[in-house]
Amino acid sequence: MKSLPNYTEAKNTLSTAEKIGQFFMPAAFINDTEEEIHALEDLIRNYGIGGICFFHSRASAATNFEGKKEVLRNEQSFDTLKSLIKRYQSASKYPLFIAIDAEWGLAMRVENTPQYPYAITLGAFTGKEELIYEVGKKIAQDCLAAGIHWNLSPVVDINNNPNNPVIGYRSFGDDREQVTQKALAYIKGTESVGILTSIKHFPGHGDTSVDSHLGIPVIDKSKKELLENELYPFQKIISEGVDAVMVGHLSVPALANGSDTPASISREICTDFLRGELHFKGVVISDALNMHAVSKIYPVPGELEWLAFNAGNDILCFAEHVKEGIETIAINSTAKQLEETFERVWKLKVKAMGNPFWKGFGELSDSSKLNKEIATESITVYHGTETDIKSFRKKDFCTLTLKRSQENALKEDILSFLEEAKQETKQEKNILLLVTPPKVKPANQFGFFQEEIDFINAMLEEKKVVLYYFGNPYSLNLFDVKKSVATVLVYQDFTEFQDVATEHFLGKIKAHGKLPVSLT
Repeated sequence: MKSLPNYTEAKNTLSTAEKIGQFFMPAAFINDTEEEIHALEDLIRNYGIGGICFFHSRASAATNFEGKKEVLRNEQSFDTLKSLIKRYQSASKYPLFIAIDAEWGLAMRVENTPQYPYAITLGAFTGKEELIYEVGKKIAQDCLAAGIHWNLSPVVDINNNPNNPVIGYRSFGDDREQVTQKALAYIKGTESVGILTSIKHFPGHGDTSVDSHLGIPVIDKSKKELLENELYPFQKIISEGVDAVMVGHLSVPALANGSDTPASISREICTDFLRGELHFKGVVISDALNMHAVSKIYPVPGELEWLAFNAGNDILCFAEHVKEGIETIAINSTAKQLEETFERVWKLKVKAMGNPFWKGFGELSDSSKLNKEIATESITVYHGTETDIKSFRKKDFCTLTLKRSQENALKEDILSFLEEAKQETKQEKNILLLVTPPKVKPANQFGFFQEEIDFINAMLEEKKVVLYYFGNPYSLNLFDVKKSVATVLVYQDFTEFQDVATEHFLGKIKAHGKLPVSLT
């Protein structure tokens, strides 16, 4: 990797245009065509951008959030990622920041890489924060193995809205203390091997029913209410020290003098409140600027980039109009703005590039042992008791597994399976029911067809059912689980979690987990 001059040298060496270029972090896609790769290399060479943020593919990017385009698997994505990082670094005059969203591991963006449990699963146990520290550390080691400096996580939103379409399972829960302590453990684990972090989505995306990828959520609460809840984790973590804060595309009038301007482009929120009142001295990074909450409102190239910068964002993530953005910022900004932003960005870059752990981590982590420990701590009896399960176990029972073998299974195949299952269990009185929701996100009833929901509810009504549920607990709202003999939340469908569920059903282990959110 090319050497990086220190801040003083860079301050006196880089031109104004080069300094502004350092504020831009456009998207890079692992599964781009060669033509698209060349286009990004040219962007890096011609405009001196400061960094890139990796996504799986253009079909999986933020504005395609609900899967309107087919996302193709690439079994060699990790090798492709490493190769692209080298290519893009070679094209840059100065070393690039390489960032990625890896909240639960590189697997969030990259096939065949280690996946760790979702934040909601980590929220299901009290104490044992050393396990969350290890999650942060192992994910950071995987970032090192790829050549990534910056994991844009953790999420510190308090998910206190069961209908939240975009946070949900990405949050540690709905309790401010739990969210704060678990996020701190994750951050410390990440920092232990020199990888940067960023808490998000300031000032708090938890209590929304609108997805900011697609529209503008409005948080209509008083400043006092926000300080007592949504802002609490941000305040505490900022006081402990954190590299960066990512600002979301949320309208929060109480923090913006009554304005409904999204936080990401509000100077009242990014500068006056975050820097002024909360005393944050680090780097402020925007949420993806291609997200429809803001990109549809400001279609003129360069306008949104300027507004985000002028609001107080140091790094413009997923900026789509680099040339025009640099030109507009150069015309409109003050010398003081430019120098203060450049100093923050460059000093963070020096910190990242000087990471002593770059030598020593070449292999991806092994997730199995840690995932097993987390599965054991998080498994939760949501309804009924372990005594109920023990009594059930002594009876004759039938085991039925409802899990899609293919993510995009045809409805007619599902209906055929349900009819067969109905006939096979017709004479059975006791059912051990193992259910994995098709999707972790709430859109379209978590991927369930209504016929599947009706089938499960009919079984709960008519049979003695012990339910083991391997998915997002919010999706339990679709079912009459209070009619079960017992319902056990396992949270994930990893092999390790399946093994722990088996051990629990057989009475070999006790469930110590606690539901980290409230269900309606």
